[in-house]
Amino acid sequence: MEDRKIRVAITHGDTNGIGYELIFKTFAEPEMLELCTPIIYGSPKIAAYHRKAMDTQANFSIINKAEDAQDGRVNLLACFDDDVKVDLGIPTKESGEAALKALDRAMTDFRSQLFDVLVACPVNPDNMSDANFTYRGLKQYSETSIGDGAKAIKMLINESMRIALATDGLAIKDVPSHITEDLLLAKLRTINEAMKRDFRLSNPRIGVLALNSTANGDEEKNIIGPAVCKAADEGINAYGPYAADEYFGENIYDAFDVTLAMYDDQAVIPFTTLMQNDGIYYVASLPLVCTAPAQTPDFDAAGQGISDESALRHAIFEAIDIVRNRAEYDEPLANPLQKLYHEKRDESEKVRFAIPKKREGFRPDRKQAPRNDNARPMAESKPTAESSQAALATNE
Repeated sequence: MEDRKIRVAITHGDTNGIGYELIFKTFAEPEMLELCTPIIYGSPKIAAYHRKAMDTQANFSIINKAEDAQDGRVNLLACFDDDVKVDLGIPTKESGEAALKALDRAMTDFRSQLFDVLVACPVNPDNMSDANFTYRGLKQYSETSIGDGAKAIKMLINESMRIALATDGLAIKDVPSHITEDLLLAKLRTINEAMKRDFRLSNPRIGVLALNSTANGDEEKNIIGPAVCKAADEGINAYGPYAADEYFGENIYDAFDVTLAMYDDQAVIPFTTLMQNDGIYYVASLPLVCTAPAQTPDFDAAGQGISDESALRHAIFEAIDIVRNRAEYDEPLANPLQKLYHEKRDESEKVRFAIPKKREGFRPDRKQAPRNDNARPMAESKPTAESSQAALATNE
């Protein structure tokens, strides 16, 4: 990568939630500005309102475009000029639209490569929509905006586990019909590549959960099990399916680098139960490295200065680690060694380096058949000039 600080775009989230509080607290530590250059996609007026409500001394520099961001400062990019009413603790249509405008501007700037990674502050999907678009989550939004046909995987990460989702945002009754062998095999391939490229694991171990509680239903026998076997045949280190209660209850997940869950609750419930305050979401396998704190806008705590910013800080750390890992992984592949032989030889070299032909069926890469001492010896004959010329002609 270039010898410069990584530029981290941070969207302000729902403007009636805790987004600005998390941002102010995170960058109150001077060390954060030594690590990266933040570009806050939001509104100076709304940021000032939150600062006053919290009675904090948070400082930021207002910019109108990402190119103007400066190192050593909290750069706040004005995404819109409209006045947005702030009702702390109350989700409104205006607060949701403000969150969506920040995401839209960030995605537009990423296409121009104006920043390196994106970290999204918490939003409320229920109030993020307009006449032509309904927000269905960061994964689907990122796929639509900058995926270029690539399919993303939502992953939950903390210091003790990683869990990827085979399906995302489906009602429980719809999950079985969406679980197919092709889907799972594609997910396993994508997860395997993400673990190698994004987390620099040379041989990642993937634990696969069952759909049914007994891990012995039709889906396990006919879909999940065969998908795991096919993945193993391709060299993917996948195992399962495991019953979810035993997998987490008996700490089997400790033996794996990442877990593939079949649906949301199967992943979210153990993740939120076992995590501390550092859980994050990661949208894997897209050109953009995108993370988010595993938090809601927490409207009940908005403006009170009591929210824990640890998850946002870890989301920034993880995004920076991943973009660096990708650069290290991709560099040798972008500059392969040149071939060490000439594509075309001089024809005059043919005779000089010709290998005399052996008897029919000879393979130089195979050992010759054992000698048969009982075979009748051939009669010896002295070479003549004619035979020598014929042999030379044959070798040429």
